[in-house]
Amino acid sequence: MTGWTLPPALVEDAVRAALAEDFGRAGDITTQATIPQAARACAVIAAREAGVVAGLDIASRAFRLVDSSVAFEAMTQDGERIAKGEVLARIEGPARAILSTERVALNFLGRLCGIASLTARYAERIAQTKAKVCDTRKTTPLLRAFEKYAVRCGGGANHRFGLDDAVLIKDNHIAVAGGVAPALRAAKAFAGHMVKIEIEVDTLDQLREVLAEGADIVLLDNMPPPLLREAVALIGGRMIAEASGGVTLETIAAIAETGVDLVSVGALTHSARTLDLGLDIA
Repeated sequence: MTGWTLPPALVEDAVRAALAEDFGRAGDITTQATIPQAARACAVIAAREAGVVAGLDIASRAFRLVDSSVAFEAMTQDGERIAKGEVLARIEGPARAILSTERVALNFLGRLCGIASLTARYAERIAQTKAKVCDTRKTTPLLRAFEKYAVRCGGGANHRFGLDDAVLIKDNHIAVAGGVAPALRAAKAFAGHMVKIEIEVDTLDQLREVLAEGADIVLLDNMPPPLLREAVALIGGRMIAEASGGVTLETIAAIAETGVDLVSVGALTHSARTLDLGLDIA
């Protein structure tokens, strides 16, 4: 795991919104009805299956926003692998706060651990190559930064975060702009000197146009491995080569072995299964 952390203000805003959604207008009426206000409890969050950790700070923030006196002790850290049954965190404090926060904390933590765990599986498949697996913008609305953080925890790399941090000319842009060359020329005239330009191609003829015009990155879309090898040879290291399009755990190794630098996989975020975690009173 790198040293990147999520901005505290971003975490707090998202967690506050999730808590407000769950507490509704009257709060946790079940806990209020059954648990004395002075009761205290100890609990653990444990893994019910093996995986990779992501989101501990977010879970911690949830408990502390409900009651600042709750003590949250992480027993592992983001980016670490955990075994089935392993304890991720110990929690101690007012019982009402622990019980009322449980679901929001586990929703964030399980979702991000699931993404990190799936990313790690993809990264393992291409560990013998120079390629990195990266995410896309196919993320849950308003949770993109969190989900991309989880990809990093799992050993993956991040693609652009939004429409404003890089130029990515897709096939529809090319169609409307009138071709590869006009689209690239317009992008270069518009973009600032710190903005990278990437363009998608699906044929070698289009790639040759890109090489003639110049770009920072070329996205080789839905090309089978033999065609990818030809494309990588044509590029000859002059720009970053990224492969994309329907990549699966079964196909990523063959794609990475063609010599591309990046393999983008939308499934890291749009199809990751939540890791099964549980909170139990100790």
